[in-house]
Amino acid sequence: MTNGAQALMKTLVDSGIEVCFTNPGTSEMHFVAALDSEPKMRAVLALFEGVATGAADGYARMADKPAATLLHLGCGLGNGLANLHNARKGKVPVVNIVGDHATYHVKYDAQLQSDIETVARNISPNFVRTSQSTEALCQDAAEAITAARGLPGQVATLILPADVSWGEGGKPCAAPTQPQAPAADDHAVQAAAEAIGSGKKTALLLGGRALREPALLEAARIAAHNGVTLFAETFPTRIERGAGLPPVERIAYLAELATLQLSEFDHLILVDAKAPVSFFAYPGKQSYLVPDNCTAHTLSTPEQDATTSLKKLADTLGASSAQPKLQAPGRPGLPKGKLTAEKVCRAVGELMPENSIIVDESITSGLMLNAMTAGSPRHDMITLTGGAIGQGMPNAVGAAIACPDRQVYALIGDGTAMYTNQALWTMARENLSVTTIIFNNASYSILNVELERVGAEEAGAKAKSQLDISGPVTNYALLAQSMGVHGTRVTTAEELIKAMEYAKHNPGPHLIEAVVPESLNGVKRKVLPWLLKSLPSLPRPLTKALKKKIAP
Repeated sequence: MTNGAQALMKTLVDSGIEVCFTNPGTSEMHFVAALDSEPKMRAVLALFEGVATGAADGYARMADKPAATLLHLGCGLGNGLANLHNARKGKVPVVNIVGDHATYHVKYDAQLQSDIETVARNISPNFVRTSQSTEALCQDAAEAITAARGLPGQVATLILPADVSWGEGGKPCAAPTQPQAPAADDHAVQAAAEAIGSGKKTALLLGGRALREPALLEAARIAAHNGVTLFAETFPTRIERGAGLPPVERIAYLAELATLQLSEFDHLILVDAKAPVSFFAYPGKQSYLVPDNCTAHTLSTPEQDATTSLKKLADTLGASSAQPKLQAPGRPGLPKGKLTAEKVCRAVGELMPENSIIVDESITSGLMLNAMTAGSPRHDMITLTGGAIGQGMPNAVGAAIACPDRQVYALIGDGTAMYTNQALWTMARENLSVTTIIFNNASYSILNVELERVGAEEAGAKAKSQLDISGPVTNYALLAQSMGVHGTRVTTAEELIKAMEYAKHNPGPHLIEAVVPESLNGVKRKVLPWLLKSLPSLPRPLTKALKKKIAP
């Protein structure tokens, strides 16, 4: 007879889920054994749960379908929680399977017993279920898959007790075909069309699936026909960009700069996006970044299809045949001399092949990345949707497994690299085409910037030591080598170019440790808070120039 785990495995693959990122323990052993019964399921081992969950996130972003995770009890879920948070914020579909003690063992409160459902609701607010019997397991799984892959995508957590897994009599149950998502209703389309036709300054704010090529082209037709400005959310789940695609300006991370971007608009139309808010609260500053004189409208929600909604709007405006503005090809040129973070971004823009995938967790070191890659061959970019650092390298693992014929670049800050460096081991084990570039500036630079911005009192030695990772300075090249990844440390642009060319022409994972100074250091960091406070009183041409200089 088929046991629960075997039936569950069949249910997963019959529903299109073909990859499971695992970090199993004793309670999950029947699921592990069932992997051998299903040749269509690829199992990828991670040495830390945060790598497994982040890889499932990256995979789904690029494959447009969920992967499964396999985590060990509540403690394993806790270890994987940060990257499930990023997936939740990015509306990414993940079927999150968490093993549990046998149902009859729970009452004994063994050492690893915990309230898994309560923990899971933080990242699976709409679907958490503990399967209570082998007979019900596959129906529970089918409903979890349906919840995960609907619009908007979400993390669906299925808790799998050990006896439900090993019990006999499991019956596979494939998830039903997903219904087509609806377009925006006529009222929303008409309201957006009236705002655009009012003669007042209007912008479209695109998020989610509105940042894929079909939706971008529809939005760009509207922009060309009606003089509308296109913005993208600050941290896109996935944005398709580069030469031949419509260029879109991202809303700045710094609230003061975001306010500056939006200040001239009377209408802001949201397409699969929420109205911009400040990443954190700051004393005396607004949290909601849409100006008081600007009206926000919702064209389509995350539950609706962004492309058909934009097409409906374009038809209403008579913009369907307009020629969209497309990004002209243009590489930034090779850098020379002593290495800086900007020169690393320049090298990436110059050397990356067509159809690359950039996973951006470079934090302050990547301030120039968008500008340096704007005219590069078309590519996808994945960003830190939920702000929980440690996403980048695991996302790169998942993206490379989803797209094995594409080159993946993971651009990672040195502080965040230490959160999930175990991802390097999985890259080596799976022989993935990932080039990881670590910006080693030996500093938590973003936190030093935030210390100034929040108006904290003058920091002394003890406070500053909490934002300093220069003692000791980590050698990431040696760390990579210890996990089976080719690693090299570079200090000049010429060394970086050589390392990138080597990685491009030699299959498998590579790590390049780029030793750079802080992008925002010394005088720049001291001046930045004052400059941001001064923006409202400065002439607009000057503020635009400053914004382009700080965060293009």
